[in-house]
Amino acid sequence: MVLSSAQAAGQGPTSSSAAAGTAFEPGGDPLSPNRNLTPITSRLDAMGRLEVGGCLLSELVRRYGTPLYVLDEATLRATCRAYRESLERFYPGPSLALYASKANSSLAITALVAAEGLGLDAVSAGELLTALDGGMPPERIVLHGNNKSAEELALAVARGVTVVLDNWHDLELLEELAPEAGGPVRLMLRFTPGIECHTHEYIRTGHLDSKFGFDPDQLEPVLRHLVGCAWARLDGLHAHIGSQIFELDPHRDLAGVMADALGLARSLGHPCGDLNVGGGLGIRYVAGDDPPSIQAWVRTIAEAVAAACRERGLELPRLLCEPGRSLVATAGVTLYTVGSRKAIPGMRTYLSVDGGMSDNPRPITYQSLYTAVLADQPMGTETMESVTIAGKHCESGDVLLKDISLPPARSGEVLAVFATGAYNASMGSNYNRIPRPAAVLVHDGQADLVQRREQPEDLLRYDVLPARLTSVS
Repeated sequence: MVLSSAQAAGQGPTSSSAAAGTAFEPGGDPLSPNRNLTPITSRLDAMGRLEVGGCLLSELVRRYGTPLYVLDEATLRATCRAYRESLERFYPGPSLALYASKANSSLAITALVAAEGLGLDAVSAGELLTALDGGMPPERIVLHGNNKSAEELALAVARGVTVVLDNWHDLELLEELAPEAGGPVRLMLRFTPGIECHTHEYIRTGHLDSKFGFDPDQLEPVLRHLVGCAWARLDGLHAHIGSQIFELDPHRDLAGVMADALGLARSLGHPCGDLNVGGGLGIRYVAGDDPPSIQAWVRTIAEAVAAACRERGLELPRLLCEPGRSLVATAGVTLYTVGSRKAIPGMRTYLSVDGGMSDNPRPITYQSLYTAVLADQPMGTETMESVTIAGKHCESGDVLLKDISLPPARSGEVLAVFATGAYNASMGSNYNRIPRPAAVLVHDGQADLVQRREQPEDLLRYDVLPARLTSVS
């Protein structure tokens, strides 16, 4: 049994490489999907072809085309429940998991996570409107951002959304908006805890040299300033230490830092009933990855926060966390159609697909690794070859998977890349004026279109051609 191990150009610091020839076991543990390589509903049909959510992947391609984002509803719901139930089990006080919607923002995903009892964090007016229109109650939404506009803040205040204070600029803008709020604005204060973890430098957010949050030496001044702001109600504190983290110790350290801040805030008279520890739990992209389970991550944080509060004589706050990647990534599969082949004797063979960096910019940005199979030959064959999967964009670095083992693939075959539910659609672009893919939600043999495929003519919608340029010389 063979599962192709995707190794993007360069060894990324957040995933270990995995040799081709790894056993492929469809499905996985529904209690901690972030440790699976594939969605929990992955199965082989009678002909050995790959199904997800009861839908044959190659049939989805015939219906919807490629590239195609496929999202497995059962995996997404199972991950939501794993977070919710782990918090209820391991934390003795109230709790709430918030979906970090920057990972993948859509009406359908919002509706699912809202139905599972989670909240949501947004970082723009677009994400905020998507959350509200998707049915997320405003009291379960927080608005993040290191450079929020006055319009974004006004929208959040008008709709009763909690605003995460990131800097003094936020405060200055809110002080101008507050008289129109009609009541105290609910706030959460974000600060940098000074904790680093072993992850890619672009996704470390807890160390001191970060664009996010107040520095630790600003914490007391801003807390004292807020005491005199009748328009504000400081309901909580927030800190986040990074993304795609496999370590647990930094989260234990974070609990003590946040408990100290909580004690200071309460001593100054702020209610501060919420403590938001952010997200950052990693997932399994390739066979060699070994992230903690959701249960282990939640238990570590829950026990550390409870212990830190007890040691300081603090009443337990409501514990919030913000999973993004670990909540939605494993639920996603991206399908491509194989096109051209280029064999360079003594070097490598390139297989090109009909997508690439516009639908998944992570390999070229973070040197990210992925796992992939041919959808109708996922178990491999006796004859395998090493190939590099190239995108169709006009960039030499547009390589999705480097030196992976696949059965000999012909033009027209379907390639399935796993764990693409996070930061693929949300970070996508129209580079080379390539339209964005469609997305479908699969469940119990049914596929529902949740995002329409862009067409080339859609890309001209916002272009404006001045009349003076239309004359022919």
